[in-house]
Amino acid sequence: MTATTDGSAGAVGPRAAAASETTDTAPAPGAGGLDEAAKRAAERSVTHLLGRQDAEGWWKGDLETNVTMDAEDLLLRRFLGILDPDTTRAAALFIRGEQREDGTWASFYGGPGELSTTVEAYVALRLAGDPPDAPHMARAAAWIRERGGIAAARVFTRIWLALFGWWRWDDLPELPPELVFLPKWFPLNLYDFGCWARQTIVPLTVVSAKRPVRPAPFPLDELHVDPARPNPAKPLAPVASWDGFFQRVDRGLHLYRKLAPRQLRKIAMDVAARWIVERQENDGCWGGIQPPAVYSMIALHLLGYDLDHPVMRAGLESLDRFAVWREDGARMIEACQSPVWDTCLATIALADAGVRPDHPALVKAVDWMLDEEIVRKGDWAVRRPGLPPGGWAFEFHNDNYPDIDDTAEVILALRRVRHPDPARVHAAVVRGARWSAGMQSKNGAWGAFDADNTSPFPNRLPFCDFGEVIDPPSADVTAHMVEMLAYEGKTAHPRTRRGIEWLLAEQEPSGAWFGRWGVNYVYGTGSVVPALTAAGLPGTHPAIRRAVAWLESVQNEDGGWGEDLRSYKERQWIGHGASTASQTAWALLALLAAGERDSAAARRGVAWLVETQGEDGSWDEPYFTGTGFPWDFSINYHLYRQVFPLTALGRYVNGEPVLYGLEGG
Repeated sequence: MTATTDGSAGAVGPRAAAASETTDTAPAPGAGGLDEAAKRAAERSVTHLLGRQDAEGWWKGDLETNVTMDAEDLLLRRFLGILDPDTTRAAALFIRGEQREDGTWASFYGGPGELSTTVEAYVALRLAGDPPDAPHMARAAAWIRERGGIAAARVFTRIWLALFGWWRWDDLPELPPELVFLPKWFPLNLYDFGCWARQTIVPLTVVSAKRPVRPAPFPLDELHVDPARPNPAKPLAPVASWDGFFQRVDRGLHLYRKLAPRQLRKIAMDVAARWIVERQENDGCWGGIQPPAVYSMIALHLLGYDLDHPVMRAGLESLDRFAVWREDGARMIEACQSPVWDTCLATIALADAGVRPDHPALVKAVDWMLDEEIVRKGDWAVRRPGLPPGGWAFEFHNDNYPDIDDTAEVILALRRVRHPDPARVHAAVVRGARWSAGMQSKNGAWGAFDADNTSPFPNRLPFCDFGEVIDPPSADVTAHMVEMLAYEGKTAHPRTRRGIEWLLAEQEPSGAWFGRWGVNYVYGTGSVVPALTAAGLPGTHPAIRRAVAWLESVQNEDGGWGEDLRSYKERQWIGHGASTASQTAWALLALLAAGERDSAAARRGVAWLVETQGEDGSWDEPYFTGTGFPWDFSINYHLYRQVFPLTALGRYVNGEPVLYGLEGG
């Protein structure tokens, strides 16, 4: 890989000479047949994607999760006394529309019914006025009882029910606010948890200490297996096991609650309140994520913050921005919003499809991304106190928690655009590359938000029975970092070499890589192979050949690729599922990077994308191909189905990406 040294306008890649001559899209490499069809499909996709850009320069697709977001939003408003009929009606319309024929709600499209999701959806509809004897409600209640009732639901669901007296606080794991006093070197201190978990746990320590109850307007006897014994005791695990140990610790904490000095507890809750308020973002939210915002407002309200307090008022206003109103009047709540991620991926897709590097849309996107750079320290500095800041977060406003994945992809996007102020771009890239590289963990890999966030203890807590609560390194994030550093001319740097070694060691015997933030092995493999080849591994390398063989072995008969979310729990689903546009694109990106452009598998994959494209240049994709927590919390990024197919078609038509303003070394 060659690179310029002027820090501004040089280009790298086989399309460099032609890039400055293109207008909107580059010419296809061949005439007729699949090559010509792929070129036309890319052109239609470019038009579609350009038409979706906001006037300020960003892109954002809806971020769809499951109805617990909508149910908990209603429960919060009921708890705070601000639930209005219009919001209730719109939320209930959406929740009803997501119910399946068997009466359940799933946590992802096409997935099985999920107990806690179904409980929360049912309760929300009861609040909206749906009677328990209505057919759709009776089916849901019967299904819940068959699976153990409320007692079998996860802890977070039972916390919501406890707020209204539908569950006893004594029968929930204890979470003492004194946790905030634990020093950073002590096991189970706040910074042993992933950033999303600590933002949730701190306010929940206040809720756990206060144990509030707002009397419910109706009972939920129909959701208990035995209404006479709604809270059956669970047997303890063996004392020699980790589960048994932490269960007994929890019993000790319940005893401590009765003995805790009142003044110490008050000080702990005051410290927790300051911690929460200090991390409120400029837009009123917390970390750009809905769940921590919900719990933070409950905690602060319990500590005396009235609804007119500026912190609470801003928080409530931020929650309204998570609402997506649909044409039928339904209201869906996003768990978070992804404009930085969507914008950098859209920029990469358009550039790789041949849109000229100084196109106004790309320049505007770069301007917006540059304004989103985070140049102040956040919680990540606890583990890396001497590291200068610089990087990007996922959301509109989240200055406390930039992430490594976004930063790597933003840099790759910035380098694809010929900006009128190259020095400004280069300076931001240098800061971002320095910060993200410095977040490397001891094992040579990268997590999403923190370095060395690998404690084995948080996941053992009885309280933590839902989702990941730590942020260990993953193959997909590490791959994006290796790819970025390679294109920055840092292939020989020790950090890059350690990242490559870690990735090679993490390859599965099948030839695939696990996907932490996308589903699943198709995503991991589609991320790692382009990174390794960018870092200089030839297509003939044994690891690359194993990956290619695996992708070929799991290609669907229709030519596409798909992988169901159940692959996180059931091995028979690995690499298998209905073909989707995003997952087909990930497989193609790996095959193209491995030099397989003219292989039968790659051509069949390209043909599938061409054949399934809509007339407007878009693709449809109801399946969830992203994750918040593998299996437990799944995401349908509505822009994935547009940006990744365009990137794959662009690289099929045009070849290797072109990057500008690189420095060698």
